[in-house]
Amino acid sequence: MKEKGGVYGDVQRVKILFNKKDNALIQYAEPQQAQLAIQHLDKVRWHDKQIRVATSKHSNVQMPKEGQPDAGLTRDYSQSPLHRFKKPGSKNYMNIYPPSATLHLSNIPPNITEEYLTSAFEQRGFTPKGFKFFPKDHKMALLQLNDIETAIEALIEMHNFKLAENAHLRVSFSKSGI
Repeated sequence: MKEKGGVYGDVQRVKILFNKKDNALIQYAEPQQAQLAIQHLDKVRWHDKQIRVATSKHSNVQMPKEGQPDAGLTRDYSQSPLHRFKKPGSKNYMNIYPPSATLHLSNIPPNITEEYLTSAFEQRGFTPKGFKFFPKDHKMALLQLNDIETAIEALIEMHNFKLAENAHLRVSFSKSGI
């Protein structure tokens, strides 16, 4: 849940509802980030269902009080090192798109090949239909999958995939196809 919502903003907390486990509250760092998630994720098909994303009447997700049972349904990600938007003015703000079958891959070290990347996706059950490095320096690429649902799953699975000691793959939705 955090990874999918994290494409549109820095997720601070997630609470899966105890009596409705297919419902969750997601708190973002900024209200605009929540609006982007609503704009891009509402009515998207995922796991053969159309998801519904709307503004909550609650402005914050409360952590359970000390000693109160929670069954692990509430998580705090406020200190996560994986936030995409922690740097003000980051290029990530300019590259926010709705879910698409084409993924934008970035932070690719020079020694990583097309074969290595496509194989990493295939080993996790995702069969690329197309792949294209950006011509300038191969630090970025586009990877085409069969459909949007598959691309959502691949983004969740492959974002922050370790490529090298100090390099993790960044995955987001692309505005263009291959």
